[in-house]
Amino acid sequence: MSRSGSRHAHLWPGVPLALAAAVLFGASAPFAKLLLDSIDPQMLAGLLYLGAAIGLGVVHLTRWGVGREGSEAPLRRSDLPWLAAIVAFGGIAGPLLLMLGLARTTASSGSLLLNLEGLATMTIAWVVFGENVDRRLLSGAAAILAGALVLSWPGQGVRLDTGGLLIAAACLAWGIDNNLTRKLSSADPVVIALVKGMVAGGINFALALARGVAFPSAAALGAAAAVGFLGIGVSLVLFVLALRHLGSARTGAYFSLAPFVGAVVALALLHEALTPQLVMAGLLMASGLWLHLAERHDHDHVHEALEHEHSHVHDEHHRHAHDGPVVEAHSHRHRHEPMLHKHVHYPDLHHRHGHG
Repeated sequence: MSRSGSRHAHLWPGVPLALAAAVLFGASAPFAKLLLDSIDPQMLAGLLYLGAAIGLGVVHLTRWGVGREGSEAPLRRSDLPWLAAIVAFGGIAGPLLLMLGLARTTASSGSLLLNLEGLATMTIAWVVFGENVDRRLLSGAAAILAGALVLSWPGQGVRLDTGGLLIAAACLAWGIDNNLTRKLSSADPVVIALVKGMVAGGINFALALARGVAFPSAAALGAAAAVGFLGIGVSLVLFVLALRHLGSARTGAYFSLAPFVGAVVALALLHEALTPQLVMAGLLMASGLWLHLAERHDHDHVHEALEHEHSHVHDEHHRHAHDGPVVEAHSHRHRHEPMLHKHVHYPDLHHRHGHG
């Protein structure tokens, strides 16, 4: 039986990864808003995802060039159905339902309803996939969601028309996407995000061209690619890595901070006013964040015998032998022998056990 050496060791690296993903994605929103002055919305959506795919393609080739291709587990044939489902729900269905919904409802209702993605992600993780949840986690998630709702509240009711239902369906699709992505979180996140960006970007870009949308200037094209690489591509890679360490529910909760980040960036970038709404949303989200950071899920738990492949270092859960020197981190198929111990943990790759 063993314990973690640091009181906060369980927070690293999952929590920083999830927060960094939220910061990059949230900060990209006001920059994308500036680009809408010169680029059609659907064309911009395509360019953002294609920019993510191109940038991550360069990253992937660079890793091969420096001999670091073995640090992450490759996608296997058995992963392809999951990858196809992720692309279908998150790259095709979600964006399509969103565009159809926004065309049929008000912008204020659409902005408010988009907060359902975080709720859908957490609910599916807890109810369908059995991730553990306690009162502190529920309270923290509720505070973060409440902050997001306050931030986007238009001062009037939500129209539950056809457009609203389509946006809600888009959020459900993304909630399913986030939970299915957890199934692939042991594989190379760069490749996962690259494939998703190529498909989602290619579809929206092709549809925009088919509508006769004009091609943007070189400057606007380069700006969209840069925003897409950081705000979509790198953010998605960090999100997948956070799923590996935190599970879907907690990653989804931290990622729900993205709208607040976007609003704060907009204060400086777009010279928007500091409103009581933003202050209240910040206080609610800060309290939710504190509740999540203060979580200490600690109990005796049994690790069943397990064989899998993912990037790892030789830590408490990886004490297998190697023939010859090993570069950390590295990836290969390895076996975990049964183990009983106690330490603070999240539902990561090695702690997906049930709770009575």
